[in-house]
Amino acid sequence: MFLSPFPDVDIPSLSIYDYLFTGLAEDDLDRVAVIDGSSGASMTYRTLIDQINRVAGALAARGVGPGTVVGLLCPNIPAFTSVFHGILRTGATVTTINSLYTADDIENQLTDSGATWLFTLSPLYPAAHEAAVAVGLDDAHMFVLDGAGGHLSLADLLGEDAPAPVVEIDPATHIAVLPYSSGTTARPKGVMLSHRNLVANVEQARGLLTVVADDRLLAVLPFFHIYGMTVLLNLAFKQRSALVTMPRFDLTEFLRIMQDHACSYVFIAPPIAVALAKHPLVDAFDLSSVHTILSGAAPLDGALSDAVAARLGCRMLQGYGMTEASPVTQLIPQNALDVSPDSVGYTIPNMQCKLISTATGAEIDLPAEGMSEPGELLVRGPNVMLGYLGNEQATHEAIDAEGFLHTGDIATVSAEGVVKIVDRSKELIKYKGYQIPPAELEALLLTHPAVADAAVIGVLDDDGQEIPKAFLVVTVSGAVTAEEIMAYVAEHVSPHKKVRRVEFIDVIPKSSSGKILRKDLRARETA
Repeated sequence: MFLSPFPDVDIPSLSIYDYLFTGLAEDDLDRVAVIDGSSGASMTYRTLIDQINRVAGALAARGVGPGTVVGLLCPNIPAFTSVFHGILRTGATVTTINSLYTADDIENQLTDSGATWLFTLSPLYPAAHEAAVAVGLDDAHMFVLDGAGGHLSLADLLGEDAPAPVVEIDPATHIAVLPYSSGTTARPKGVMLSHRNLVANVEQARGLLTVVADDRLLAVLPFFHIYGMTVLLNLAFKQRSALVTMPRFDLTEFLRIMQDHACSYVFIAPPIAVALAKHPLVDAFDLSSVHTILSGAAPLDGALSDAVAARLGCRMLQGYGMTEASPVTQLIPQNALDVSPDSVGYTIPNMQCKLISTATGAEIDLPAEGMSEPGELLVRGPNVMLGYLGNEQATHEAIDAEGFLHTGDIATVSAEGVVKIVDRSKELIKYKGYQIPPAELEALLLTHPAVADAAVIGVLDDDGQEIPKAFLVVTVSGAVTAEEIMAYVAEHVSPHKKVRRVEFIDVIPKSSSGKILRKDLRARETA
């Protein structure tokens, strides 16, 4: 077992609302809390807290409280912050819903979570309303934030000026949020995260990230995903920083918002790093305000990280986590200049980790020097979920008798405690007895000047042998051939790791958090 090199932090026994918003000084109340990146409209912490309490009061007057589950289907706009924390202020549970979901997807999550109320936005209304009708929610139980016929808006709820309720909960056991795991390899499951889970993870991470009140954080990663929820929405508010919201990713708008709003701390997923490193449009904007970029949600190659840092003149960090851990478990600290950028840094405070051999099941010892053998990463700490909603079997499969969460990710750890993620255990390609990490080949493919994006999966050849196949998006159609790509890879890897098939496609399918949807690529193979 290996621990964090940092001392444990005290985790207050508070609800997430009390942890973030009680006792703000007058100066903090007048700080800008949220800026709409598109319009430039802003609200202070004083206004934000007032809106949270008004939403909580309006909902409590309708009987919403502990035991109620409320769905929130909304992109990153300022209203999300008021409604999300307003729901939590009542003691109810928020199940955040992917803005890209179809009506069937929304219906499935509403049904599985037991949600009896739903908030949405007019552009998402058709799918949301279809799902609401399917699960039996009437118009009175569905709010449309910007207004739609027959439904109350956010302005309507704020105008009721109902007092916020007095709520008593146990932060350690009360479910605050119910996000759904991404489902890249299986059907999404409801992840039960308590108030203590959320409070703990902000407290564990904030000392390493050193976000300060004068920072402006660009919030392009979705709040409905645990990454955006914790390291943007909650951490920014705890540090009294300003959040600059962006409802969807568009490169030109992303760069404009960074420039016009002088964003200083930017949280991204690897696909955005590829654009920042390679796209010529980046040079048309003044991004000198950016001092730090942190990438998460999927592995980031060290060379790509260095390329972004050099081009923007900023510090590049990387972190690792999963929804089931609220999500952060490892981080490269802001001041750790000697940590390799292709690692995910050190284990955060209050956590214990293990590496387990996928071949023998034995624990892998921390090496006296150099890097350990690879093994599945197991983590334990106050940020680990209560379990999967209504699925005891899956919970027991994920969390063992000692309380360790089995991440399903293959990692190595150095003598100094620096962790590097090798790949997903379920995604390793097994070629003639060798294990090949797709992420390693993807990182190499992205170094080719003609490759804009890449994904690798295992497919069967004519003899039934699993081989690596690359799906590529190129910078210019016809810029490179499959044979040239395979030769390029062969020059840089051991013979068993060579890419043996190539297909050019228009876009690599990815989740909203930036994870490659390999199941979609596998489905393409069998179609």
